[in-house]
Parts: sequence; structure tokens; C-alpha cells
Amino acid sequence: MKRFGLIGFPLLGSFSPAYFRQKFELLQLPYAYRIHPMQEVDALRGFIDLQPDVAGLNVTIPHKQAVLAELDALDATAQAVGAVNTIVIKRHPQLHLTGYNTDVVGFERSLLAFIGSARPAALVLGTGGAAKAVCYVLQQLGMTYKMVSRQGQGEILSYVQLDAALLAAHPLIVNTTPLGMPPKHAALKPELPYEAVGPNHFLYDLVYQVEVTPFLAEGLSRGAKVKNGLEMLQLQADAAWELWNDVEI
Repeated sequence: MKRFGLIGFPLLGSFSPAYFRQKFELLQLPYAYRIHPMQEVDALRGFIDLQPDVAGLNVTIPHKQAVLAELDALDATAQAVGAVNTIVIKRHPQLHLTGYNTDVVGFERSLLAFIGSARPAALVLGTGGAAKAVCYVLQQLGMTYKMVSRQGQGEILSYVQLDAALLAAHPLIVNTTPLGMPPKHAALKPELPYEAVGPNHFLYDLVYQVEVTPFLAEGLSRGAKVKNGLEMLQLQADAAWELWNDVEI
């Protein structure tokens, strides 16, 4: 019996348990997947010690960066990104936790299906672990970008700095914030000058729980191309599955 799971906080409405349960049923495997709300990530190793059947974990908000301090090793991509969303657990001869970032695989494949051969400059909304994975992918694809946060600092823009000229120069806008995520943030959207969005824009929202977030609705109403984060989530989950089981889908 193997068990997998998700750590983060507060873990409301997670996609992962149903997705992996369906995978286990299709493959006829006696595995389980559970969510584990964990307010402080420094409880991780103690939790794993008490759960000898746990073979792998996913990591989500707010622990994708803080969890690095709890791990024994990182793969090259996770090291470069500075964030982890997947942990492979080995116990012999002693407990060994290796961190990976499958958000990179999921976002890259999903983004390329969205933008095709275009390589537009991008605005990345947010500065957390998911934003770091997005920026890494953009770098690998040779795409220029600017990050945006509420405060803004140094090379990071603040929302009040965004104007029509900046949006025109950055046709791809990627939302990595929780704005638009139900239930708490469902009605919210990033504070952008949406009147400057048009048919030349690509709006990508990492929020996956609803098909059209308020952010994407603004883009649709102005003729922009839009995509939510469901495909990315499915792709990163499959990549995590490959790591946990040492297989290739």
C-alpha cells in the first residue's frame, strides 16, 4: 500500500485527491491520496516519520519556497527555480526527501499549446513559488518578462505602474496570484488597466477551479485569447506521478 498526498494551508477545494483517485482506479492500484493541511512547513519531517506508507507529496501555497529548508536534495530545475511542488520520499537506509518542480513541465507544455510559435513579452502577476516556475519557463523559451506585485521593488513593478503602454508592450499576461480562486477570492481580479487589453493579448490564469475567472472574463470581453490553469495542473500532476513511480507516461 502506497499513500500520496498534498501539503499546504488551508487546502480548500483541491483538485488533486479526485484526480489521483481516478488515476488509481484506472490503473487498478491499491493506492490512496489525501490532503494534509499544514500551517507550518517545519512540521514536515515529523509528519513523514509518523506516516511510513507515504511515498510522495505535492506541495502548494504557501510552502513551495519555505519547504526547501526541509529537504535533503533538489533536482536541477527545482534548484534553479527556487521552489518545489513535488517531493519524492525514500526511507532506506534513512529518510531522504528530494524536491522537484513539476509546475515547470506543466506550465511550459500548456503555454506552448496556447501561444503556438509566438514568443510575446510577458507580465507575470505575483512573486510566489508558482511565479518563479513561470519565470523560469519564460527564460528557457527566450521570452522577456516583468514581474508585478502589490508593493513593487527594484525590477519588480507595482500594479500602479501598469499603464496602456506597458500592456501593449507585453501581450502575454500570466496571473499566478490567488485572485479569482474560490471561495475566498472568487470575485477578485488583479488591478490592471483592462481597457488596454485587446485582441493581441494572451491572458493565462493559473487558477483552475473555475473555467472563467474575473481576470479571464475581462480579457474575453475585449477579444483577448484566454486560458485557465486546469491543463497545467493535470500536466504537472502526471509529471509528479512519473517521479513517484519512476515511470514515464
